[in-house]
Amino acid sequence: MYGTGTKKMLNMLILNILKDYSDDEHRLQQQDIIDLLDTNYGISCERRAIKNNIVSLQEMGYDIDYNKGYYLKTRDFTDAELRLLIDSIFSSNAITDKEAHQLVKKLEKYSNKYFKAHVSHIHSASSGKNAENQKVMESIAAIDTAISKGKKISFSYLQYGVDFKLHPKRDIRYVVSPYQMINNKGKYFLIGNYDAYDDISHYRLDRITDVEVLTDPRKPMKSIKGLENGLNIAEYISEHVYMFAGESEHIKLRVHEKLMDTLIDNFGKDFRVKLGEGNDIIVDLKCNPDAFFYWVMQYGQHAEVLEPESMRMRIKKASEAIFKKYK
Repeated sequence: MYGTGTKKMLNMLILNILKDYSDDEHRLQQQDIIDLLDTNYGISCERRAIKNNIVSLQEMGYDIDYNKGYYLKTRDFTDAELRLLIDSIFSSNAITDKEAHQLVKKLEKYSNKYFKAHVSHIHSASSGKNAENQKVMESIAAIDTAISKGKKISFSYLQYGVDFKLHPKRDIRYVVSPYQMINNKGKYFLIGNYDAYDDISHYRLDRITDVEVLTDPRKPMKSIKGLENGLNIAEYISEHVYMFAGESEHIKLRVHEKLMDTLIDNFGKDFRVKLGEGNDIIVDLKCNPDAFFYWVMQYGQHAEVLEPESMRMRIKKASEAIFKKYK
């Protein structure tokens, strides 16, 4: 129960009620608000106080409308935006099932009880997240601090064993200069520089644990091979389809035009297309060669690499090796 002093906060309590119980389809009369104040907070007041406090809230900038009842017209997030955020959380492979549900509960605070009813089934289902590494959020917070302060980090890096459990990849801790965390195809990656080399390296956030922010300043980004001109995230993701590190190269290939959706999904729109014979198109793009190799092997029957010759030979050798297995 709330004390009588809480009447000084009456406008905020009324705002809470409008947030929780009102929308365009659920409008509240003054008596409804009076009843909810009594039920939820043990506060009693007159109709005139309700109207005066709502006017006060409107003067403070809250978009409260009256049309056959009061309702909060504008919120921080629309129901559609909240649903999109919730779906994004559950489609992410970067966090555990428990963390996903905790985040959704926090987001639901920006909605009303009617929205919560629509998504209540989500809490009874598992999102299928890996539950081995429970320190992803701690890692993100520590790495974010290191990036902000321009410091190096050290951490243990995990990998799955044949027992289906995560184990340290090696006994020695990794020392890395962190530059950016990015989301690519539902996985969260750290882009940085492994201390012993001068090029870019990638690390999955759900494989990083026990992060320590070091006192040593990180290497300047411009001193890292591939980051001399900074980091264009959209371009970087399109050139590193599977987040392989290393330089990109120009690749020309012939594919069936039905692969345009797949090309755009994986490489964005920053590539050139010319019409070929029949339904074929000639595509010229820039991509990390290791990432491109694994991508194009999926579409062997519908794609032919024209340039460079080194990629043609790599695919030829791989195809011959596969043929021998099935001969």
